[in-house]
Amino acid sequence: MTRFSSRVLRSAVPALSFGVILAAIFVIQPRAMSYVGMNLMLNLALPIAFATIAQLFVLTIGDLDLSIGGFVSLVACIAATWLNDTPLLGVAALLACIGVYALLGALIHWRNLPSIVVTLGMSFVWLGCAVLILPSPGGSAPTWLTAIVKFKTPYVPLSILGAAVLAFVVHVALMRSAAGVVLRGAGGNAQAVARAGWSLLRVKVTMYALAGCFGVLSGLVLVGTTTSADANIALRYTLFSIAGAILGGAEFTGGRVSPIGAVLGALTLALVGSLLSFMRISPDWQIGAQGIMLIAVLALRTLVNRLEAREA
Repeated sequence: MTRFSSRVLRSAVPALSFGVILAAIFVIQPRAMSYVGMNLMLNLALPIAFATIAQLFVLTIGDLDLSIGGFVSLVACIAATWLNDTPLLGVAALLACIGVYALLGALIHWRNLPSIVVTLGMSFVWLGCAVLILPSPGGSAPTWLTAIVKFKTPYVPLSILGAAVLAFVVHVALMRSAAGVVLRGAGGNAQAVARAGWSLLRVKVTMYALAGCFGVLSGLVLVGTTTSADANIALRYTLFSIAGAILGGAEFTGGRVSPIGAVLGALTLALVGSLLSFMRISPDWQIGAQGIMLIAVLALRTLVNRLEAREA
């Protein structure tokens, strides 16, 4: 296998994983091959995709965010209460949440703190705030938000179109722009970026602020889909976002990411649950089965990475 072919295979792993799982679903349940079927299977894929992109921004600079699930849950609680009842207060609260995320980036840089420790602590803060705002499941999504999220696009479900637009926009901004080169460079070789005159503090604050923005979008889309909220509604998004980003080609070392792959990874995770349900696997065993399937896909990507490194 040549170096070029191994790179192509590495880039194709997310699409192949998505295609294999989708094909398996169509074989088991042919009726899923329809507008309604795809919409039902992927109705929660878009919030997972936004959370995965939020995690991707943090991974780009070599950090890891263990609080994105709690953050999305907090946003969902704000959207289902304050944003619906007192819109100005809700908007102010969401902007404040993004500001706190940016400050986290500054704190991690100034004090040279491990991002895992800081974000793990913040996960409890986000969860505590969510419980204070919405002690029990309930609330109601704003009508305008529900109308946007549940808008029926012709031919292709909104979740698929939204995921495609998300992947394209982030890919162009992060992979094809001059600013994106600097942001990715800060994760791959921070010292070189600093010697070139760029502020690492500004880079880190920017990436954490972007993570906060996409975390807010994830929470809003989630509430628009479910029409209500819960303090624990998105806690699994932390692991989903990490798995989706890594499945899509991101590296923990920073600098090496793939927005398109990350979105495909998020869609794959959303389909795994549907596949297991069609296979009539008991819900008690589905979490373990999901883990086994993800391990198999990630093992394949690791094998491709090793082949690429051997040929480098």
